[in-house]
Amino acid sequence: MHEAGAFAITGMGLRRLRGSDNRDDDDMQNVEYKAELRDPDLARTICGAINAGWVATFKQIDTYYRVPDARLKKRETEGHPTEWVFYQRASRARPKLSTFTIYPEAMSKERFGSTPLPVWCVVKKSRSLHLSRDGVRIHLDHVEGQGWFIEFEALICPERNLAKCHEAIDGLRRAFAPALGEPIACGYADLIAAEIAEGTAETA
Repeated sequence: MHEAGAFAITGMGLRRLRGSDNRDDDDMQNVEYKAELRDPDLARTICGAINAGWVATFKQIDTYYRVPDARLKKRETEGHPTEWVFYQRASRARPKLSTFTIYPEAMSKERFGSTPLPVWCVVKKSRSLHLSRDGVRIHLDHVEGQGWFIEFEALICPERNLAKCHEAIDGLRRAFAPALGEPIACGYADLIAAEIAEGTAETA
């Protein structure tokens, strides 16, 4: 597990606290995997069977903005401070690497400017956060208008390199296989944006 002084539980799950003004020091990387969740109750049972502890369940609103060559979202989590997440991640169904930086609200205007950014879409969801015994995040997500999904996020850190992150994700995929549906190559925002575009095309 991670040292309490360096990491904290927040709306993002387990994340590094800011201790430096060096932006490179604030960049983090996850190995991520997302899939449809066919049976949420079974997934909760599996969490208990593998000793993945429940942390919290909260509502989140993610507002996505149009920025070049990356993704930017403002995350509003019930009971937690607002965070801005700037990230880059490939779109593929297999486990994938995500490089991201988290900015608190106070730093967002300094980083992204005070002029309102163009909104791409808004994702509303309820998230149940669990942590595996080795600190991998397990998200049981109910996304408004889309249904149930599961997401695994393994943070690359000194005690868990890229290879170990992939091993941890693969182990969780095997453990949760009875509850999983099809893998998801994109993010929730892409699903919602595609649905909006389809509806717009049908009414045009």
